[in-house]
Amino acid sequence: MSSVTDRLIQGSMWLSLSRAIVNGLSALSTFVLAWYLVPADFGLVAIATTIQVILSSVTELSLNQALIRHESPSETHFSAVWTLSVTRSAILALLFAAASYPIAEFYDEPRLTSVMLALSFSLLLSGLANPRRVMLQRDLIFWQEFVLNVSQKLVGFVVTVGIAAIYHSYWALVIGTLAYQVTNIIVSYTVLPFWPRITFRHARELFSFSVWLTAGQIVNTLNWRIEYLLIGKLLGATQLGHYTVGNTLSTLPTREATAPLNQTIYPGFSKVRNDPIRLIAAYQRAQALLAAVALPAGIGMAVVAEPMMRLALGEKWIPAIFIVQALASVFALQTLGSLVQPLGMAKGYTKMLFIRDTQMLVVRIPIIIAGLMMAGLPGVVYARVLTGLISTVVNMLLVKRLINLPFFQQLAANFRALASVALMAAGVWGLSHILSMPTDKPHLALHLAVLVIAGGVIYVGSSFVLWVAMKKPDGPETEVHRIIVKFLSKAKRIAVPKSA
Repeated sequence: MSSVTDRLIQGSMWLSLSRAIVNGLSALSTFVLAWYLVPADFGLVAIATTIQVILSSVTELSLNQALIRHESPSETHFSAVWTLSVTRSAILALLFAAASYPIAEFYDEPRLTSVMLALSFSLLLSGLANPRRVMLQRDLIFWQEFVLNVSQKLVGFVVTVGIAAIYHSYWALVIGTLAYQVTNIIVSYTVLPFWPRITFRHARELFSFSVWLTAGQIVNTLNWRIEYLLIGKLLGATQLGHYTVGNTLSTLPTREATAPLNQTIYPGFSKVRNDPIRLIAAYQRAQALLAAVALPAGIGMAVVAEPMMRLALGEKWIPAIFIVQALASVFALQTLGSLVQPLGMAKGYTKMLFIRDTQMLVVRIPIIIAGLMMAGLPGVVYARVLTGLISTVVNMLLVKRLINLPFFQQLAANFRALASVALMAAGVWGLSHILSMPTDKPHLALHLAVLVIAGGVIYVGSSFVLWVAMKKPDGPETEVHRIIVKFLSKAKRIAVPKSA
C-alpha cells in the first residue's frame, strides 16, 4: 500500500503543479474575458456549448475507463478505441452542424448558427485524440500528463485572450476552444507516439464495462446542463451569462484544488479493489485529504466573493456575486461524498452509479424548474444548493453500501476540516464586516489580500491545534508532515556533499 500511496502522492504533486498553472490561466482568462466581453456574449456561447456537451455526453462511450480497468490492453484495443471515437465524433459533428439553424430559430438568436457550425469542427477534433494517453493515468505516470495539460491550456489561453483583446468578440471563446482541441491532438501524439489503424475488434469487450458509465454520463450531463438551456430560453442571454460566469468561478477553486487527487485515485482504488481492508484505508485517507483541500478552497471563495469580483470583474458582474457565494459553498461540501464515483468504478458497480445518477435527475430537474418559475435566477441557485446537499447525503450512503463504512464514521474522518473551515468562514465574515468595503481598486485589492491571509492563517492554525489536541491521529496532517520531512531530508542530502 505504501508504494501505491507514494506513487499517488508523487502523481498528485505533478498534477498539482499542472493544475496550479491551468487554474491560474483559467482564472486569468475568465477575468480578462469578463472585461472585454459582455454577459450576453457568454450567454450566447453557453447555449451552443451546452447543446454540444449534452450531445457529446449522450453518446459518450466511456472507453478510457474500460482501458484503465483492463488487465492488459493491447495495441488492437487502442486502435479499436480510436476507431470508435473517430466514427462517433464524425457523426456528432454532422448532426450538430445540421441542427445549427433550427436551434438558432428556436432561441431567436441568428448568431447561434455560425457559432454552432464552428463548434461542430471541435466535435470532429475531439475524436482524433491519442487513446494511449489514458495509460499514463492507469500506470500512475503523470509528468507527461503535466506537459499535455499545460501546453493545451496555454495555447487556448493565448488564442482566446488575444482575440478578445483585439476584437472584443464572442468568437474569442469559440476559436479558443478549437485551438485547445488542436493542441491536444498534436501534443498527445508527440509525447506518446501511436499509429492507430481502423478496427472494431474488442468493441463488445470494451462496451461491456463502459455501458453503464455511458448511461450515467448521459444522465449526469442532463442533470448539470439542463438549466443552462432553460435559463437561456426563459431569462435571456444576459442572465445566462451571469449564471455561466458565476457557476464557472464557483467551481474553480474546489475543482482545481482536488483535480490532482481525483485523477490519481481511480487507478489507485483499482489496484487494491480486491483487498477490502486496504481499500477502506485508501478511501478514508483520500477522502480526508480531499476534504482538507476542497473545503477551505470552496468556502474561502464564497466568503471573499464580493471583494474579489468587484476587483476583478467590475460592476457589470455584481449579479453573479450571489451565485458564486452559494454554489462555491455547496460544491465544497459535495466533496464529502464525491469519491464514491471512482470507488464504485474500481469495484465494478457501474450500474449502481447509473441508478444513483438517474434518481438524482428525477429529484433535481423538478426542483430546478420550480425554483426557476417561482424566483427566476435566484430560484435556480437555491435549488442547486438544496439538490447539492441531497446529492452529498446520497453519495455517503452509497459509500457505506460499497465498503461498509458507516455514515457518521465518514463525517468523523472529516471533523477537523469541517471544524476548521467553520472557524475560518466565521473569522473572515466577521473581519469583512469590521473592515469597510473600499471602492477604489488599490484599497480593494489590499482588503481582499487581508481577508485571504486571515482565512488561511485561521484554517491552518485551527487544523494544527485540533490535530495536536486529538493526539496527532493519522490524516491529511500526517501526510503533509511526512512529505515535508522527506523533502527536507532530500534537500539536506543535496546541500551537504557526501564527502563532508
